[in-house]
Amino acid sequence: MNSSSKNPNREQSSREKRRSDELRANLARRKQQARSRRAGAADDRDEGIVAAAEKPAGSSKGDHD
Repeated sequence: MNSSSKNPNREQSSREKRRSDELRANLARRKQQARSRRAGAADDRDEGIVAAAEKPAGSSKGDHD
């Protein structure tokens, strides 16, 4: 008989505790990341959605509807 069949509730609660600890640590990392992003100056780079929405070079910039 293996140890997991002796007490499956103990194994499950241990797994849930590890998962809870990992989720809590992940949340703390994400909150810290968000705080560090807010602490800096506004980002003026032309990247992401704004840059993707712009027309390629050579087209008229006044054609936006």
